[in-house]
Amino acid sequence: MTLATDFLHALPKVELHMHIEGSLEPELMFRLAQRNNITLPYDSVDALRQAYDFSNLQSFLDLYYQGANVLQTEQDFFDLTWAYLQRCHEQNVEHVEIFFDPQTHTDRGIPFETVINGLTQALAQGEQQLGISHGLILCFLRHLSEESALETLEQAKPFREKILGIGLDSSELGHPPEKFQRAFAAAQAQGYKLVAHAGEEGPAEYIWQALDLLKVQRIDHGVACLQDPELVAHLAEHQIPLTVCPNSNVRLRVFDTMADHNLKTLLDKDLKVTLNSDDPAYFGGYMLENYVNVQEALNLSKEQWLKLSANAIDASFASDARKAQLYQQLMELF
Repeated sequence: MTLATDFLHALPKVELHMHIEGSLEPELMFRLAQRNNITLPYDSVDALRQAYDFSNLQSFLDLYYQGANVLQTEQDFFDLTWAYLQRCHEQNVEHVEIFFDPQTHTDRGIPFETVINGLTQALAQGEQQLGISHGLILCFLRHLSEESALETLEQAKPFREKILGIGLDSSELGHPPEKFQRAFAAAQAQGYKLVAHAGEEGPAEYIWQALDLLKVQRIDHGVACLQDPELVAHLAEHQIPLTVCPNSNVRLRVFDTMADHNLKTLLDKDLKVTLNSDDPAYFGGYMLENYVNVQEALNLSKEQWLKLSANAIDASFASDARKAQLYQQLMELF
């Protein structure tokens, strides 16, 4: 490893934007398919990997939902989450707030309880054995109806203590945040933290809607904010976090190359940017791979890495005590 990679590896990392279903590596997908007697439309791991050449968000989502079909039992969801946490441990990821999409599973007959029990058992084991603190964020699928989102929120009630927050993901274009105003108002009334995907493929207006109508505390992605100087000023003034996903942005053609990414501009405008992996199995890597790819293309300074790392700690929903521990680890590097 180069010195730069050693330094990036040593940074204590906080991941705030990662879809657990998007950490389903091809090898595990094939193992679970075999375990559950499911036939995949690919004859090998290599053939599946070759399908990971996406032209846009929708082309990825089509494969993403197909892959999720192999997740059937509590053990499947446990194995999926445990594999992700082991990667986190290898890469010095200390705290995770992961997304899950219950509608992806309940719509195909998998009980909500099966999903959340598998996820939370692995997260608890990760905290005990690996020291990785965590939160779990339930995401509504925006291509489905608000009525479906409200039904999902109702299904979550028996598991309220296991769920940190509510988010919004899936196909962005044509599904503005305003579509989910009632669902987010209901979630807010139940005391959830609120986040939403906005400004990935969609316009800056979607970011305004997520803030003004959904009352979110973090914007997931948000790279389209530069379309609107007034929005940039608002985000900077209120230090509203953006959970940016560089590898994802390039793989889904939001930016043609990493060198074209607007990350440096976002930092220069004093926005609270954090770096995350999004769907790491599909987009070429986990947290460290994102860090390395950003550094190779954009050559950030140590001070900028300090800022990105501190932003992620501050933007997390971790306890003040846990944040203090993470800050201490970060300061020991500088």
